[in-house]
Amino acid sequence: MLYDVKTPREYFDKLENDWRKEKLVLVYEMIKKNGPDLIEGIEYKMLSFKYNKKTIFNLNVQKAYVSLYVGTIHKVSHAQELLKDFDLGKGCIRIKKNVQIQETGLEAFIKNSIVLWINGGNTDC
Repeated sequence: MLYDVKTPREYFDKLENDWRKEKLVLVYEMIKKNGPDLIEGIEYKMLSFKYNKKTIFNLNVQKAYVSLYVGTIHKVSHAQELLKDFDLGKGCIRIKKNVQIQETGLEAFIKNSIVLWINGGNTDC
């Protein structure tokens, strides 16, 4: 679902208080914890997180899942192992209702992605 908002705060305010918001907040907190210097904003009507003016992540709620867009997943070390609990696209991690995020490798994947970018790599498509 896309929201016509200008700031992350407005985005959070538009979300319904359901399981999708809970999951999105967990992922958001993981990104902020592991990338405190990332600049957050809104891009393509989704939450975005940038490093050196380049988007690393987009985060959004959908009807049946929360989406974390990362560019190309397999560029991140150990991605397949860390994300084995998720439905994956080429660059999208679909976080469904039944997944217990804290029991997965998602936070390690997020950290590995940020480290990759900081060290001069990227997950561009």
